[in-house]
Amino acid sequence: MPSSRIEWLLRPAALATPAVMARTTGTLATFGSLIGFVITGLAPAKATTPLSYATAGLAAILAVVLLTFGCRFTRRHYEALTWFGIAVMTVGTYAQTTSIGTVAVATNYVLFSALAGFFFSLTVASLQIGACVAGCLVLPAIRPELSWWAGLSAASVVILVGTTVFVLSRLASAAEADSLTGLVNRRGFDRRLDIEIERAERDDKTLLLVLIDIDRFQEINERQGHAGGDEALRHIAKTGRRLVRPEHLFARYGGDEFAILMPNSDDDEAIRMSELLRMSIRIGCSAGVTRWQPGESASSLVSRADIALYRAKRAGRNRTKIESGAWPPFAAELRDAIDDDTINVHYQPIVELASGNIVGVEALLRWAPATRPDLRPDEIVRIAEDNDLIAALDQSVLRRACLDALEMQRSVITRLDLNVNVSGLEINEKNYADMVDDTLRATGWPSDQLILEVTETFLAADTETAIANIRTLRERGIRIAIDDFGSGYSSLNRLAELPTDLLKLDANFVFSITPTSGPPRLLAAVAALGVALELPVIAEGVETASQDAAVKSIGFRFAQGYFYGRPEPAGAFIAAAAASTRR
Repeated sequence: MPSSRIEWLLRPAALATPAVMARTTGTLATFGSLIGFVITGLAPAKATTPLSYATAGLAAILAVVLLTFGCRFTRRHYEALTWFGIAVMTVGTYAQTTSIGTVAVATNYVLFSALAGFFFSLTVASLQIGACVAGCLVLPAIRPELSWWAGLSAASVVILVGTTVFVLSRLASAAEADSLTGLVNRRGFDRRLDIEIERAERDDKTLLLVLIDIDRFQEINERQGHAGGDEALRHIAKTGRRLVRPEHLFARYGGDEFAILMPNSDDDEAIRMSELLRMSIRIGCSAGVTRWQPGESASSLVSRADIALYRAKRAGRNRTKIESGAWPPFAAELRDAIDDDTINVHYQPIVELASGNIVGVEALLRWAPATRPDLRPDEIVRIAEDNDLIAALDQSVLRRACLDALEMQRSVITRLDLNVNVSGLEINEKNYADMVDDTLRATGWPSDQLILEVTETFLAADTETAIANIRTLRERGIRIAIDDFGSGYSSLNRLAELPTDLLKLDANFVFSITPTSGPPRLLAAVAALGVALELPVIAEGVETASQDAAVKSIGFRFAQGYFYGRPEPAGAFIAAAAASTRR
């Protein structure tokens, strides 16, 4: 058995959260109180003492306190309460005036053995169960009218129940344990997150979430093998377990991602915890921090932490970013526009230079809120990414573009490729490829006529989920274009390895062409590179006749820009294309 699994068995059960401990202990205290009153009430008058009633009454008060405020107690509090309960039980058993009462009351030790087995570590549970067994054996034995073995049956039940509860709680917790690191896994984290959100809502408390992701984990696996990758994960788990406070939850969220759930904390503490963990491990990692907002769901909280993590990666990795939960200006308007399907899409033609024919269009987001009609598309995307709206926005644009492209193709063009931009944040979602597939099926647009554009900088980041999505999309016939090629940095070897079908040259290269300058040599090199890699290249930003002539002379096959047509709604595009056809 792996050492991490052994450590998991030795630690308190993951199921024993403050809320569970409060409800369980409160219920058992209620039951113990009722049993105490019943036994005391049914016993002969000479067998009862005021202490018997006091013990039962104390259990009743404790039950009320636990059921009302127990969620606020830590595990240490419950350890102390259990020791106190064992002590009270010992006094109550000793105070019995009859041998029958002594044996009967001693059986209640089983309640504390169950609590110890469920809640606490092996060491604490063993000590408390041992104390209960000692009480069952010693207290009856000191009565002269009873034999030494009078409490043996009760002691056996205490051992059996305590051990059984201990084992079963660990087996149940094992379903929520990560076998490699011994940390709570995604399933256990999600369950605990729901509990903590409910608690924060009820008690008006704060809740912080930190997501941590290893930078370039795939390269670690490639250089050191999977054994090296596993060792890196165990190292982070060991370091985090040492640094994260006991009342907080440190979990392996999946793959190379970890999560810290921090109830009753603030932003500064969460950032300090993130930075401390990052500086304490020998592996570069990025972190995203966010705070739960009242009324917010667990999925929204995790999504916003993911946004912060993505920003940390995009900003250069090995850093922490915090994402606010407050809605900035325009976010609510954007959400309503998506819900009402009032997001606009304009289309700019892509032409084949040799024939001058339109062979494709690029779908471009357009949205003008009343309070800011000049909002740029990149600002719209940023607002969507900041507020967990990017998935809905991407899906809305893709759906609208597919429907419009069908109409454009039916009206004026026999064959049309549709280019749609993809958010780097969205393509990192595990279900992104399925979302695209569902949209194509719903609209009827052919997969082999869809081209998804991602930036060179994003592809160079090479996240496992994104690359897996891209490969899945290509297997389904969808093509991938590197947008703004040349604005980032990719080695020739890296470029050859990327899952790519065509290149879109950054417009700044074409903007530099003037009537007197002639085509830059770099443009010819890019055109030759496309031929060498067997990747079609689209020259973006062609606005003048001299630029058109230059890209033609260099040997580019395709071009896009104001010279061939400005972005316009589908209806205007169809009308313009029809008029051009008539001419």
